[in-house]
Amino acid sequence: MQMKINLLSSFAAGMLITTTICGAVYLSGKSEPANVTVKPSVTTATKKVQPTEEEMKTQLQAEGYVVQTKAENDKQVQDAKASVQAKAAPAAADTTKPVTRVVVNVTDGMTSIDIGRVLAAANIVKNAFDFSKDIEAKKLENKLKPGVFVVDSKMTYDQVVATIFK
Repeated sequence: MQMKINLLSSFAAGMLITTTICGAVYLSGKSEPANVTVKPSVTTATKKVQPTEEEMKTQLQAEGYVVQTKAENDKQVQDAKASVQAKAAPAAADTTKPVTRVVVNVTDGMTSIDIGRVLAAANIVKNAFDFSKDIEAKKLENKLKPGVFVVDSKMTYDQVVATIFK
């Protein structure tokens, strides 16, 4: 047991002496290393240069852009609206009669008289019975197939018949 304590005491004394020597060298040494070269610091400043309005227009036009001031754009929009309104005015005078659109849903078992009633109710044809007789005279009663068909009051009588009886 005696030997272990001596060994431990020797180790501790060695550590204490080593620490003391290192501390003394550290504290007594120079603060800067001897072989270090100091680089002079160069400060560069960049200043953002804003191009003039004319230079910006020239660059944009060179790349294919159309450059307009707000006033020029507003005038162009106003002229376009005026021309559209001028074209729409005569068209509005022609459309005095409203267009009636009818969706005819033909199901199995429906006949030409049933179709005539739907069309007569929508004022597409004058009389359902006359419509049915005309379909039979044209021998189209067997051409009626189930489906959904859209007809309107702008269509001629023959166009209505051709749409429903394909």
